[in-house]
Amino acid sequence: MLKAENIHKSYNDLQVLKGIELQIAKEEIVSIVGASGAGKSTLLHILGTLDSPDSGSLTLNNTQVSSLNQKKLAQFRNEEIGFIFQFHNLFPEFTALENICIPAFIKGTKNPQKRAEELLDILGLKGRKEHKPSELSGGEQQRVSVARALINDPSIVFADEPSGNLDSQSADDLHQLFFDLREKIGQTFVIVTHNMELAGMADRKLEIKDGIITS
Repeated sequence: MLKAENIHKSYNDLQVLKGIELQIAKEEIVSIVGASGAGKSTLLHILGTLDSPDSGSLTLNNTQVSSLNQKKLAQFRNEEIGFIFQFHNLFPEFTALENICIPAFIKGTKNPQKRAEELLDILGLKGRKEHKPSELSGGEQQRVSVARALINDPSIVFADEPSGNLDSQSADDLHQLFFDLREKIGQTFVIVTHNMELAGMADRKLEIKDGIITS
């Protein structure tokens, strides 16, 4: 599904990624670990098309990402890729349902509310759709952000420290949720994490060290 070849990235004189080679299969759950500053988030942003490599190629679902202009890349990202971040980044003035629907509105989907409600049901938030973020717990807010990532039925979801801001029980629940979603809807996940328990649960655990994948 996803193939990264010889990815290099530098910031000023600091070489962060030094020839990353990576393939992700459909329905796979892959964790990425490494010390702070090792390049985990940089790699995730490049794989998710939020940033561009200095050199190398990225292919997702047979689309050569570097061949897309900015407008087509934004459309491709909206349709094919979902994101979950450490901080949920929900709009405080919108309800859970409205927050989930935002990517679908950007895509131009008419009446995405039904799909959003289905996702809320899958994520155990059926009775919380009219609640605003301030009325939800941290774990519930992060589940809303998961539903938002899934609303356009993306091929792959990238998660950057998704449980880093949660208590241990909410973190455990979120980790299990990723595997439940793989079973229920065949979702593919790439997860950057410092949580070794979550990393060890993945189908593959990749470690970045000195700008390369060492395992």
